[in-house]
Amino acid sequence: MSTKFNLRAIFKTVMVIIIFALIGQNAYSQTIVGKWKTIDDETGEAKSIVQIWKAEDGMFYGKVMKLFDPKKQESVCDKCDPSDTRYNQKVLGMKVIMGMKKTGANEWTDGTILDPNNGKVYKCKLFVEGKNLRVRGYIAFLYRTQSWLPAE
Repeated sequence: MSTKFNLRAIFKTVMVIIIFALIGQNAYSQTIVGKWKTIDDETGEAKSIVQIWKAEDGMFYGKVMKLFDPKKQESVCDKCDPSDTRYNQKVLGMKVIMGMKKTGANEWTDGTILDPNNGKVYKCKLFVEGKNLRVRGYIAFLYRTQSWLPAE
């Protein structure tokens, strides 16, 4: 009888540890999914709201949902490469983050980000730092990083 009791106690203890481990993992895992206010790294001005989501293919994408500059509401990506499907398309509603994969506990890479102002596509790395989203665009070994804020 005591062996049966010990096995039950061990089983219950193991289950409690597994449950707390799963809860703890979810409590500390961060996500990029949601709406983010983009901040220009040169001027410090808020430029847009980008919504990031996880698609059915398991990758993450981001679309421009709002432009703060009233003069740019109808702007198009006329500097995009003509072979890019986004060429001459409206920036509002445009997918600017493409094909990001979660590659670490707090890291998304292997995708690209488009800067509609200059039409350039950069390799991209995203990571959450505190409440902010750090967005890094790369060309070769050169990069620039912006800090995006959660949008209400």
